Amino acid sequence: MYEFRFADIGEGIHEGQILKWFFKEGDTVKEGDTLCLVETDKVNAEIPSPVTGKLVKLNFAVGDTVHVGDVLVVIDDGKGEVKPQPVSEDKQAEEQGVIGEIEVSNEVIESSDEAKDETITATTQKVLATPVARKLAKDLGVDITKVKGTGPMGRVMKEDIIRESQAKQETIPAPEVPVARPEVTLPKMEFKDNVERVKITKLRKTIAKNMALSVSVIPHTTSMTEIDVTKLVAFRKTQKEVAQQRNISLTYLPFIVKAVVLTLKEYRMFNASFDQENDEIIYKNFYNIGIAVDTEDGLIVPVIKNADKLGIFDIAREIQELSSKARDRSIGLDKLQDGTFTITNYGAAGLSFGTPIIRYPESAILGIGIIQKKPVVDNDEIVIRDMLPISLSYDHRIIDGGDAGRFLARLREYLSDPMLLLLS
Repeated sequence: MYEFRFADIGEGIHEGQILKWFFKEGDTVKEGDTLCLVETDKVNAEIPSPVTGKLVKLNFAVGDTVHVGDVLVVIDDGKGEVKPQPVSEDKQAEEQGVIGEIEVSNEVIESSDEAKDETITATTQKVLATPVARKLAKDLGVDITKVKGTGPMGRVMKEDIIRESQAKQETIPAPEVPVARPEVTLPKMEFKDNVERVKITKLRKTIAKNMALSVSVIPHTTSMTEIDVTKLVAFRKTQKEVAQQRNISLTYLPFIVKAVVLTLKEYRMFNASFDQENDEIIYKNFYNIGIAVDTEDGLIVPVIKNADKLGIFDIAREIQELSSKARDRSIGLDKLQDGTFTITNYGAAGLSFGTPIIRYPESAILGIGIIQKKPVVDNDEIVIRDMLPISLSYDHRIIDGGDAGRFLARLREYLSDPMLLLLS
């Protein structure tokens, strides 16, 4: 018998909801067959069978929530009685296989130095920790067996390792100063009749949590302007057919991404994060641009990695592929991580201006509206121009209004003349 547990797939995902079972009790499955579809707060994951055998028991029904370490199914693999499987990272990587499009490495991760200490007895409990946390503990010289985990089931998280390392380095530990937060007692929402209560999806729950985190930590402010993109509109029109021949849908977004990257290289604070605990600005020397994608369940932000190394057509192809996978929830976790700056396009919904919320821990986000023909004054004459409204929200702790003005002025130069995008 084989107890198959829901594995830790990392990146803060500790639970999921069963959306669909592809087999029922009594069915025979082969190794690699998809057992079920699980909705997490980031992706919909297809869970494959780790062995060939007969499904003896399904421990969860559709709609149930499953946590890391829970036994999903019991499979009769012809090897006798049930033997509980330890939930360790090595075993999880071995059992997990491929989940959707999430790549899982089978490379053996060297344990941290503390695991080699001969004084550790056989009765010591196995530490629950992700491979990332174990590697970090080794690099920082932290004994992971002595770290108190704050994650689910006592799992040691990266934050726990960092906290332990900082405590070791300080001769006299400084007391933590709690962030002052107003005490708010929310009244109960009681309605007599004519209402419908619907549980939100895990994705929407994550969006709500992230938005609350962003606005409670980052002091937002927004600057808005309009850019004359008449030349860009004409240039895109001439290149659309060329793009179609390469099976690329050429929208305005790839040009905007290219212009943003060039501008970020000149104004680094917009491609940075503010470390409030250490009073430091973290400047990032890589350019990973998040693109907010509207899905049925809410916004998902896939990331174009190393956008500074891509051409216009390459960026367009990336946007096309990432958007498609985001909408069908098949996108891999690696495509949702490590963004440095985000662009949200509410122009697709017919809107002009907005106040986009920064994606923590980034320092800025650009909102782009719908391009419209408008009468403008040019050399004392009224002419019709294609105008692009944009809104830039930024972290006012490290970015001032003057910085935002200069950023937008440079962005205007690039978008007003598409040839600059090609020559820069």
